[in-house]
Amino acid sequence: MGTHRRPRRRATGGGRARTAATITLAGAATATGLGGTVHADPQPTAAQVRAKVDQLYQEAEAATEKYNGAKEKADAAERRLEKLRDEAARKEDRLNSAREALGSVAAAQYRSGGLDPALQLALSSDPDRYLDGAAFAERAGSRQKATVGHVREELRDIQQLRGAARIEVTSLKSRRAELKRHRETVTGKLAEARRLLSRLTVQERTGAGEGAGNRASRASSPGPREGLSASAQAPNSRAAAAVAYAYQKLGSPYVWGATGPNAFDCSGLTQAAYRAAGVSLPRTTYAQIGAGRRVSRSELLPGDLVFFYSGISHVGIYVGNGRMIHAPNPSAPVRVAPVDEMPFEGAARVV
Repeated sequence: MGTHRRPRRRATGGGRARTAATITLAGAATATGLGGTVHADPQPTAAQVRAKVDQLYQEAEAATEKYNGAKEKADAAERRLEKLRDEAARKEDRLNSAREALGSVAAAQYRSGGLDPALQLALSSDPDRYLDGAAFAERAGSRQKATVGHVREELRDIQQLRGAARIEVTSLKSRRAELKRHRETVTGKLAEARRLLSRLTVQERTGAGEGAGNRASRASSPGPREGLSASAQAPNSRAAAAVAYAYQKLGSPYVWGATGPNAFDCSGLTQAAYRAAGVSLPRTTYAQIGAGRRVSRSELLPGDLVFFYSGISHVGIYVGNGRMIHAPNPSAPVRVAPVDEMPFEGAARVV
């Protein structure tokens, strides 16, 4: 009699386990490149990182010029607002003096048996009520009538000034919001540039944030004699003074939004150079290019402003021999550089 054996029961889920293991191994093979289908993204080379940093610096500088323009407008709005408030305060002082004078008349009339309706109106604490009923002033005597008329005029002026001030406050809020947007753009791009540079070794960072022309120009070390020569070639004394100022600032750090005397951004340097020469320039690159007579590249003379990139986002001051002095970006101080290191967009002679 044969022996009957029970068939072995397969472990539950064994097939699923083997399938999961197969998938896991396949995934691991794919992740490690064994499958030959998926590869990790290659790390950028040092040259690619430097090129990206160059781009970020250029974008940050364009945003810096927008920030400078918005700040200029915000500062102007603040000055207008302060002027309006000062004028309103002066008129309120004159109004109070006139009301005090009317109060003296009113007190005398009260003692003599009555208060003139025009004086009641002028002494009212409600300017709108006073203006609405100003016709009553016609009942006053000639002297009182003139005083009441003056009070009415001051009240109207004060109301107009307050209305203008409200408009300036609205404008100022808008400018400050614009400033905040541009500031965030600049700081964000500069932070990204710093993050990329932190991946490079000291050797790899050499020249980071610079174009080929910038890197080549580092070998140049202009001396006092060169500065004197460039100033001598300028078309007039003011251009010569601007060139001389730029030479004096070689080595100063680039700081976005700065206009000197110890740090500069690109348009801050050119503005400061011409301010030292007694010439007032607008704050931004795109305004500075319209501040003088446009000249071609072949006509350049020391003191001319040279502009770069299609958005007119960078400027330097020409010093002769195909070179300029400019504030490049946070990676480099104020220095002499070839004009052809960046895409040339135009030039202007401001004096």
